[in-house]
Amino acid sequence: MFNKETYIERRAQLKKLVNSGIIILFGNNEAPNNYPNNSYYPFRQDSSFLYYFGQRRDGLVGVIDIDNDKEYLVGDDIDIEDIVWYGSVDSVADLAAQVGVANSAPMSYLRSVCCDAIAAKRKIHFLPPYRHDTKIQIMDLLGIHPSKQKEAASVELIMAVVKMRQVKTALEIAEIEKACAIGYEMHTTAMRLTKPGLTEKYIGGQVDGVAHSLGEQVSFATIFTQHGEIMHGTPSYNVLESGRLALCDAGAENSENYCSDNTRTFPVNGKFTQRQLEIYSIVEACHDYVLDVAKPGVLWYDVHMEVCRMMTDRLKEIGLMKGDTEEAVRAGAHAMFLPHGLGHMMGMDVHDMEGLGQNYVGFDDEIQPSTQFGTNALRCGKRLQEGFVMTDEPGIYFIPALIDDWRAQGLHRDFINYDLLETYKDFGGIRLEDDILITADGCRFLGKDRIPYHPKDVEEFMAQ
Repeated sequence: MFNKETYIERRAQLKKLVNSGIIILFGNNEAPNNYPNNSYYPFRQDSSFLYYFGQRRDGLVGVIDIDNDKEYLVGDDIDIEDIVWYGSVDSVADLAAQVGVANSAPMSYLRSVCCDAIAAKRKIHFLPPYRHDTKIQIMDLLGIHPSKQKEAASVELIMAVVKMRQVKTALEIAEIEKACAIGYEMHTTAMRLTKPGLTEKYIGGQVDGVAHSLGEQVSFATIFTQHGEIMHGTPSYNVLESGRLALCDAGAENSENYCSDNTRTFPVNGKFTQRQLEIYSIVEACHDYVLDVAKPGVLWYDVHMEVCRMMTDRLKEIGLMKGDTEEAVRAGAHAMFLPHGLGHMMGMDVHDMEGLGQNYVGFDDEIQPSTQFGTNALRCGKRLQEGFVMTDEPGIYFIPALIDDWRAQGLHRDFINYDLLETYKDFGGIRLEDDILITADGCRFLGKDRIPYHPKDVEEFMAQ
């Protein structure tokens, strides 16, 4: 937890941005697995609640009455039976004081707040809910059916939260750097352990163990697979084979709930083949190019498209693409190889604030999401600002089903060499990903230690 002045200042700024009404920020509750007392799923507090109220206990709600300049931390104190099983915890009043909130109240108070506001026709601001128990609570309090809550959420509050959370302070950047340090240990553990004969599941489990032992948890479900062409390939019981590539996409969430997100692709046996190096070098060049062009004032959409042009040029050199580069990219032919966006915002959420709505978080009045296949998966397109944290994650994938589908339709025959592409169906995929901070005059990698990614460095590291 940061010092209480941090949370006081954040709430004060939020009140100015929203201007009037009552803000209700719902914290999360425990999520049992297969029966009530089996809390298998680790508790994770709502990120916006954490940002403004800082407390990690379940069953809390933050209330900010802008018009009357009052703040409340709402929640029930735990009883003696809970203390027997889980130990003593601070009272809700104590938790409130720790983050500079003057008032606390039991959960029953929330109903009277909402009833009074509705009677007085005051605006009640809440963010789009994503958990079913919160949706039920909102329906009980405000009478809004869960199917209508996303559209009923306060656009004023969403925009205010995005405006504040998208620019990371020095305190936040320091926490992300700590998460990146854990991420380094996760990825280098995977590279050290990987060898033919082990299972994907074993390596993935070891990677997760590093995150749990050094931080709070993983920042998302670890991807470790020999089928790198599958975007979210979770570890299976498949045995690692010599000559294949392993793709590891993993990140940590540190003790303050800030995230890291990195991807490395490396040979199972520690040595790249020539064909693997040809494709890898293209992804490597695209990954490094981002450092040259990403800076304040530049549209992230334009950075993405520049990478797509570079990738197309390089794929033409080895015969997989052909024709005019500009026309190929404009038509979306490059999405055969890169069907996702270059990167996304990152912070307390690994896809930062994405639950608030992509149109509000990654886009704005100047630029809206594309509808074209591949480019429609770009999570952010707006102009970069100093303090933004982005992921830089180009990739090249050979997806057999996509190859067959496009070829059968005759799509982009002027730009794709399908005969040569057929010979890559067993290749898999390559992605390289690092976290970057947009600085005053450019950008830089986050994390003191760089996870090996240049081919020579990867091979030398795996040989140790």
